[in-house]
Amino acid sequence: MKVIFKVIRQQENSSPIVQTYLLETESGNTILDCLNRIKWEQDGTLAFRKNCRNTICGSCAMRINGRSVLACKENIGSELARLQQIPSLASKASAIPEITVAPLGNMPVIKDLVVDMSSFWNNLEAVAPYVSTAARQVPEREFLQTPLERSQLDQTGNCIMCGACYSECNAREVNPDFVGPHALAKAYRMVADSRDRNTENRLESYNEGTKGVWGCTRCLYCDSVCPMEVAPLEQITKIKQEILTLKQADNSRSIRHRKVLIDLVKEGGWIDERQFGLQVVGNYFRDLKGLLSLAPLGFRMLCRGKFPMSFEPSQGTQQVRSLIESVQQHPRTGD
Repeated sequence: MKVIFKVIRQQENSSPIVQTYLLETESGNTILDCLNRIKWEQDGTLAFRKNCRNTICGSCAMRINGRSVLACKENIGSELARLQQIPSLASKASAIPEITVAPLGNMPVIKDLVVDMSSFWNNLEAVAPYVSTAARQVPEREFLQTPLERSQLDQTGNCIMCGACYSECNAREVNPDFVGPHALAKAYRMVADSRDRNTENRLESYNEGTKGVWGCTRCLYCDSVCPMEVAPLEQITKIKQEILTLKQADNSRSIRHRKVLIDLVKEGGWIDERQFGLQVVGNYFRDLKGLLSLAPLGFRMLCRGKFPMSFEPSQGTQQVRSLIESVQQHPRTGD
């Protein structure tokens, strides 16, 4: 079949352009196979990263038709079939199918499909992704783990640092201080490692402002694009749970947000918005500055008739409460 490849090309500190290549290919060919042929047969100046071509190294991560994937994993047939499932794209289908290839997001472009991953690696380093042995004497032999202890590391250990989750992270796009889902997935690997003795300090670091776990907006893009099913959002949630178990509600607004949300849903089935703002922002009437910050919003809501003057619990509140309490009592979730 014939396929048109639209490649977003860009030099450093310049505007991107779209360059089109027509290629005769087969449905079983991978996107990386096609990029190789374009480079070898049509345009030797096209720049992209690659290494093993076996969905292992993560080098060839790029955006293909708007999502971050490994070029060596996606093939022509499955990608065109996926596009047909998207109504807005299927309606624009032409006689010759098109595939758009672009560099990863949230990182500056060096050339064409090659991005500068310095921030990616620097943020990984910021979570100290190494097992700490500082609190105990190093043994003559290796640190041993039981099979169960080792199994806790299986999922996060699959990360190949391809950058797909970092590329799609909405929180990273609007908050340059956020370390990113890749770093926090690796951070949980350290928290879960039975050989590490720095868990308390780690949790303090990951709890800091919006740099750590509270900067995550839970958009699920990181989970949806991860080629190795590491599920970064799931690991971030586990770190949050560890923090919530150790901290009281008055430690920070982020912690209050989570705890108050759960308490109000348990109490009324849905959220009493009057109490939510006062307890989270106003810290149970102890934060005068926070309370004053709510005044303009409250006044506007009153003027427009949108301030709830009363609250009635939802139907099925008891069932909701029972469900939450069952989850809280589960040994893997805790409080």
